[in-house]
Amino acid sequence: MEVSRHPAFFGYGSLVNRATHDHSPAVSARLSGWRRIWRQTRLRPWPFLSVEPHAGTRIEGLIAAVPGADWAALDRREAAYERTKLPPDSLTGAPGWATGVEIYAIAPRQGEDAPRGPILLSYLDVVVQGFLREFGPDGAARFFSTTAHWGPVLDDRADPLYPRGQRLGMAERAIVDDHIDGLGLARQTRRAFRP
Repeated sequence: MEVSRHPAFFGYGSLVNRATHDHSPAVSARLSGWRRIWRQTRLRPWPFLSVEPHAGTRIEGLIAAVPGADWAALDRREAAYERTKLPPDSLTGAPGWATGVEIYAIAPRQGEDAPRGPILLSYLDVVVQGFLREFGPDGAARFFSTTAHWGPVLDDRADPLYPRGQRLGMAERAIVDDHIDGLGLARQTRRAFRP
């Protein structure tokens, strides 16, 4: 049986969490020569998760199809990002059905002179839940260790500001909280945050 071929994206943050999109087929994969970073922009008061080239670093993520090359909805979702083609030799685990794989990243110029805000806990929860489901607790730990520019966390878990927030189980929340504590990140309440 012939498998349909599609262009695809490499998701490294919230797009790893399959509950936030309906792109399929999708497979877990690894990308060499890049790292995740928290990047502040002038577009909103809290940072976006982005990527940048970084020799010697390998990150895990999800390669998912964009059937019919219909990028419009995904480009709207990722409007703050620029989409770039990845070289095939940078990917491990790329499926045969992927005609090419692209990645979304925030352009550094977007963050020039932007005031630094806290990371949304509701956003971080979604990302880590995806890593737990795709790669288990060790994969979640690798997410934290291969991500740079950590900062304070805004605890909006009870009333998420992130539009694709998900409910986490107690064990998932505990893993997120343990890593936040392990990094020594300060927590801010929503009442204390003034954008």
